[in-house]
Amino acid sequence: MSDVILEHTEDAFLGGQLKLRQPKTGHRAGHDAVLLAASCRARAGERVVEFGAGVGAAGLAVAKRVGGIELALVEIDPALAALARDNASANGIPAQICVLDVAASAQAFVAAGLPPDSADLVLMNPPFNDAARHRASPDLARASAHVAQPATLTQWIAAARRTLKSGGVLTLIWRADGLYEALAALDHGFGSLAVLPVHGDANKPAIRILVRALKGGRAPTQILPALMLNGTSASPDQEVAEILAGRKVLPLAIP
Repeated sequence: MSDVILEHTEDAFLGGQLKLRQPKTGHRAGHDAVLLAASCRARAGERVVEFGAGVGAAGLAVAKRVGGIELALVEIDPALAALARDNASANGIPAQICVLDVAASAQAFVAAGLPPDSADLVLMNPPFNDAARHRASPDLARASAHVAQPATLTQWIAAARRTLKSGGVLTLIWRADGLYEALAALDHGFGSLAVLPVHGDANKPAIRILVRALKGGRAPTQILPALMLNGTSASPDQEVAEILAGRKVLPLAIP
């Protein structure tokens, strides 16, 4: 999907616990991936699948925190998937790497080793910028990673529903102004939702939502206390610093 990546950087995540090679330009992992990982309540022995893994930041961060999971990283871009494979190896984390479009057919998922009802947890950071309002990057890989088509979220959630076992957990990050879209897409086959708003600034509206949903869940939806990335003084919040360093998790990761 993209040209061969020629230039890379090596970046530290989780306070240096996780080292990742990623493209110098184009789609790069950042805080969203770490917040997503910190929202996943995985347990040892479970099969965890990350959709749209990029270089593997979120899935590998989960594996770094929870030893003994069976991790699969799904990425459409072969060059990013190759980096994900290298990153897993360099960090000593066993992982299955699947070069696959999340919107592909069920048969394509089976061929990639991801049959229906096989995962305990799916995490995803889908492309979420509205194509009608967002000017796409000229970098095709970056545009693909960030700009959503009208059916993107519905397709990704449908793929997660198919891949998860009954009672399995989907964790996703999405833009806050798309809350309605997320709730509508999750209304088909998911329940027991917990929504955590994320604010870049304590005095401004939320910029992201983190959502945990159970396949077949029936409990009422919960709106959890918001996470403030920066306090009222515009300085980084201490709790956020602990989460980004891998020393704390978000409430969504707590059973």
